[in-house]
Amino acid sequence: MDLSYDPPASFRHAIIQLHDTVAAEVGSDDFGPPDYLAGLTALLQSMDYDPHFTGQGRRVAWGMVVGVLKGRAQAYKAMRENPGFDAHPIVAPVVITGIPRSGTTALHRLMAVDPRFQGLQTWLLDSPMPRPPVDTWAEYPEFRKSVEVIEARYAAAPGKRAAHHIAAEEVHECCMLLRQSFVSNLWSCGWSAPSYDAWWQCQDERAAYDYYHRCVQLIGSSAPDTRWLLKNPGHVEHLDLLFAVFPDAKVIQTHRDPAKCIPSLVSLLMQLHPMLEDPARGAQRGEIMLRREVAKWANALRKADRVRADHPGQVLDVVHADFHREPMAVLERIYAFIDMDIPDATRAALAQRIEEKPELQHGVHRYDIADYAITEAEARAPYGDYLERFDLLETRP
Repeated sequence: MDLSYDPPASFRHAIIQLHDTVAAEVGSDDFGPPDYLAGLTALLQSMDYDPHFTGQGRRVAWGMVVGVLKGRAQAYKAMRENPGFDAHPIVAPVVITGIPRSGTTALHRLMAVDPRFQGLQTWLLDSPMPRPPVDTWAEYPEFRKSVEVIEARYAAAPGKRAAHHIAAEEVHECCMLLRQSFVSNLWSCGWSAPSYDAWWQCQDERAAYDYYHRCVQLIGSSAPDTRWLLKNPGHVEHLDLLFAVFPDAKVIQTHRDPAKCIPSLVSLLMQLHPMLEDPARGAQRGEIMLRREVAKWANALRKADRVRADHPGQVLDVVHADFHREPMAVLERIYAFIDMDIPDATRAALAQRIEEKPELQHGVHRYDIADYAITEAEARAPYGDYLERFDLLETRP
């Protein structure tokens, strides 16, 4: 959360101001190919029309847009300053995906313990550049800025830390790069944006995936031979685009009862609503969002099934309940699938993280589907036989 930028009176008329602000801060007016402009224009128009922003909400939203465009400009500046960053192909990356709140984060951070992987740290998603040595990160103003913004976000919504803890130095989601092309589902999640959402639903994200691929090459150019470990729930809707940029990817798809994970997602997304928008509209927005997310992820899974049929042997299924019940057994399956062993030292480090359960150190995320005027049966209905295929019906509360 960045409150250092004064929002314009009209977002849709501020696109030149936005670019001038970012260019002055980054020291570059190169924003790459213009394919991002249609999405940015649709977003700014939506920000004037759709949300019921509070005064602080306007400032937060504008700061987010500035920050994301700044990340794009920094990426292209770093690409110019590092010729040859894309000389090495990305070989057989391991990619974790699945509908949100189905265990992707826990699995991602657990596997990131293995030093043979490299990942996308939060601060490098905010400011793409070749990854510098870890012991120098604190010297970078971009790293310190990421720490500051993350802490401000949790200060504004303390419950968000228990729901989904993020740290500047830890691995995070690919979607933070994809949104820098401004054709992204994320822009419909922060505040009310139905007109942007309607536009986004009709778009092709291929340009965003091309940009994402180049940024992964850029960030990993300081360790080109280290295998990538990536994670993003949104990839499950775009497996075709993922395989287009990473043809030999090894994909791990997680599965969980949508009547459990989708309300958890909406509860997480609604954490900042009282600060961003009129709090009196929160209950209604939550209800609308849950129905939207139920439909969106059901469609995503159907699309993923069609793409998977064209990529036999490249996707491994992991059930959320199995991972929590026998995490090491699941890891054994995963490492066999990705053609890697588990050395003794790595096995000990994995076991230690499993025992420590760091995901719970900030508290437990509490949510109830009843808060969103929908039943579990209604939430499951669009998923057809999905629950039966993976034996996902959860009986615990």
